[in-house]
Amino acid sequence: MDLTTIKDPSFLKAMSNEELENLSYEIRQFLIEKLSVTGGHLGANLGVVELTLALHKYFDSPTDKLIFDVGHQSYIHKMLTGRTSQFETLRQYKGLCGFPKMSESEHDVWETGHSSTSLSAAMGMTIARDLKGEKNFVVPIIGDGALTGGMALEALNHIGHEKKNIIVVLNDNEMSIANNVGALHNALGRMRSAGKYIRVKEELEWLMKKIPAVGGKLAQTAERIKDSMKYFMVPGMLFEEFGFTYYGPVDGHDFNALQENLQYAKKTEGPVLVHVITQKGKGYYPAESDKKDKWHGVGPYKIDSGELIKPQSAPPAWSSVVSGTLQKIAKQNERLAVITPAMVLGSKLDKFQQEFPDRLFDVGIAEQHATTMAAGLATQGIKPFLAIYSTFLQRAYDQVLHDVCRQNLNVAFGIDRAGLVGADGETHQGVFDISFLRHMPNMVIMMPKDENECQHMVNTAVQYNQGPIAVRFPRGNALGVPMEAELKTISIGTWEVLKEGKDAAILTFGTTIEMALQAREQLQESGIQAKVVNARFIKPLDEKMLEELFTSGLPILTIEESALQGGFGSAILEFAETHGYPIENIRRLGIPDQFIEHGKVEELLAEIGLTTEAVVETVSKMVPSKKLRA
Repeated sequence: MDLTTIKDPSFLKAMSNEELENLSYEIRQFLIEKLSVTGGHLGANLGVVELTLALHKYFDSPTDKLIFDVGHQSYIHKMLTGRTSQFETLRQYKGLCGFPKMSESEHDVWETGHSSTSLSAAMGMTIARDLKGEKNFVVPIIGDGALTGGMALEALNHIGHEKKNIIVVLNDNEMSIANNVGALHNALGRMRSAGKYIRVKEELEWLMKKIPAVGGKLAQTAERIKDSMKYFMVPGMLFEEFGFTYYGPVDGHDFNALQENLQYAKKTEGPVLVHVITQKGKGYYPAESDKKDKWHGVGPYKIDSGELIKPQSAPPAWSSVVSGTLQKIAKQNERLAVITPAMVLGSKLDKFQQEFPDRLFDVGIAEQHATTMAAGLATQGIKPFLAIYSTFLQRAYDQVLHDVCRQNLNVAFGIDRAGLVGADGETHQGVFDISFLRHMPNMVIMMPKDENECQHMVNTAVQYNQGPIAVRFPRGNALGVPMEAELKTISIGTWEVLKEGKDAAILTFGTTIEMALQAREQLQESGIQAKVVNARFIKPLDEKMLEELFTSGLPILTIEESALQGGFGSAILEFAETHGYPIENIRRLGIPDQFIEHGKVEELLAEIGLTTEAVVETVSKMVPSKKLRA
């Protein structure tokens, strides 16, 4: 069928399972073709084709609430709800969002870019349904990786206690963004292989009968032993203890099995969990055989070979620079331990893990636990380096404040994806960490201008022993500058003058330094000489240099690829007010008070007016005696 003609999922009601299988094949081919051009979350979506079709066949969206957690598994849902024709714009500027988006469709009832939120949202919708006397179904679809998040377990506990009618679909593909870890993952593994239980029980009974002399005593405890084995091996015992009726494991690619179990779930009173086993990447061999997370979120690729289309001879990724520096330090510093919340591959820590397996701790999707665990390590003289995306550090705000900063513990934070991240959009833009970290006592925040300075900052963070310290670095590839062989430490709170100037001062750091330097060149053509400062420490500020700048009376422009509210520019204004300097000649450029949607970073910067042209215009207005040449 022509998939672009789909307006809503109602047509599925009349389809046979054989027809659904044919449709599944067509959808997979469509996704493989379209994502080869745009990139996107291919593996997760190829794995949930049959499941999504079954959910829309046996439930009535949007009356019934289908809530996709994390949200990167919602592409088929988008196709079935009238958005297939927009897939050429997927994750592109002003195009289709890669996650559920309420403004796109009434079928998107919850926006999920971070994991483990669907169950709590579903409980809220369920309570609201019952208060209003309505009868619809509420169906959160959560992955086995997301289930390791503490918030999901809190919700499971509450749902089981309240005994509300809610159907949880556990999409178990044995992976989240990377290989799952932890006891819960192992328990799910036992459920997947639950067929072994009967055979093991029979073998145990046979062995007991063969043991002479002690057979009688052994027989007395036989039932207890079998009960214990049943507790750990029979499917669903874990969820039954939470108060759920358990169905599964169900083959997530078998429409007959899905139909049977979803229909059972709809007839069951109280909370239900349907445990569905799916294969990530199903239907596309390169994605099916992926063991290194290559096909979780992928860029453009060649369909026939699965080869990613990448620019030739690109500089190393910022994450690789950080990880490589940590490897180098770890060889000399036995105190160093690295922690990551399910981001070994995303943060390029796989080589560190291979070389130092006993000093890399992947805690799963558990940012709060990761942060407080780092604090605990620090109390015992270990130097923890927590590698975490800016957008995910938001989830550990209280732990950073209460457990790390308040106790002034020596925890180093490697804040990956700091700044705009592009295609993942508003749920992932790393533009808030400066604002929520800067006001925390004892915290040091820095960001490098290039990869050479980055390696020195990582070393500085590891060597620092006066409390918490964070080094921010952006998404993507570094600049390709030469790397010094010997690691150095940078004096805390010191800035660097990159270009001298007598008419104005531009204070910036990280990704916007190049913007400032380009603007300086254009300003110079019109007779304006601007000083450009690498304000690499956002906290503490270089107070000595600031005093010199304010004393000289130079107009000051701050630039930051982060939120203006509470950001670096705000810190400069606070410094001026505190020390009695005038603020009339201070201007700020940065991320305005809004969420920034998806698109290429340069497109997003242009939309919000954070450009070289804006810098030139702003500085020119601050130096009124100088005229720009036409």
